[in-house]
Amino acid sequence: MTKTPIELLRESAPATRPVIALSEGQDPRIVAGALAAHKADLADVILVGPQAEVEAALQAEGASASDGVAIHDPATSDLTEEFENLYYELRKHKGVDLAKARAVAETQLAYAAMLVRTGRATGTVGGAVHTTGDVVRTAIQIIGMAPNAGMISSFFLMYPPENAQPGARAMLYSDCGLVIDPSSAELAKIASASAASARALLRTEPKIAMLSFSTKGSAKHPVVNKVIEATDTLRADAPDLQVDGELQFDAAFVPSVGERKSPGSDVAGQANVMIFPNLDAGNISYKITQRIGGYSAIGPVMQGLAQPANDLSRGCSADDVTQIIAVTILQAQTN
Repeated sequence: MTKTPIELLRESAPATRPVIALSEGQDPRIVAGALAAHKADLADVILVGPQAEVEAALQAEGASASDGVAIHDPATSDLTEEFENLYYELRKHKGVDLAKARAVAETQLAYAAMLVRTGRATGTVGGAVHTTGDVVRTAIQIIGMAPNAGMISSFFLMYPPENAQPGARAMLYSDCGLVIDPSSAELAKIASASAASARALLRTEPKIAMLSFSTKGSAKHPVVNKVIEATDTLRADAPDLQVDGELQFDAAFVPSVGERKSPGSDVAGQANVMIFPNLDAGNISYKITQRIGGYSAIGPVMQGLAQPANDLSRGCSADDVTQIIAVTILQAQTN
């Protein structure tokens, strides 16, 4: 069975101790998840937030700031002035003045992202309180995109339950949390980035299914054409990847159906990277897989950034926080 991110980290700890900045350090779930990550020896953590509130949240967990668990209050930190000046340099072409830069530098999301940009943290995690839009916007503005990434997208890691039916497997679903209606070119970029993420986080060779309500011409529609065009683009841009499309989910997942609907395919019936045609399909599908299929869902995980920054669902649990911390560290190792 595919190992979870925490299991992978326990097997091969990074040579340099990772530091993860958590931008909502006063939230009880963030504190509990961060303490669990530190106790599991995954990383040192920085809890970003108002000093008194973070201390109270730590105290509620029977803990306090100590070696490996630090508190940074942007309102009083010695680093805030440096981050103000850096943000000004990054955004002055957009009309940002020093007063605006100071206000941004004192926000928890921006401060945590600045810790990553300046090398003081390995990656950052937020979204338990803030919206996905706020988390992503801050990461793009401060951390920036990776060279040649072209776009930012997201994915979920899906792990089957212990009592899963034969054929169940760990998979990567994309995009389920960010890009609403990708063009065919964007869909190809999402698939390419997802292949790299599957190698890094599932430690498996990606078999990419470009999903649709049609399999190999069984239906005709412009939205089907988009998936076909994306498949052709991906094959041209990355001929080494195993990819098939357009495929319905059953043709991508079930070997007998895949053989019948796409005979001779090295992906149909065996896919482990599922690329959805739009956010409706992706978001609905991961929640059905999680809630009815019993799969564990880790994410949304962002891909395409220069350094790791990840979003949490506002309904996240402390365990979700710990898992995303592990994912963030693995992404940093890959980068």
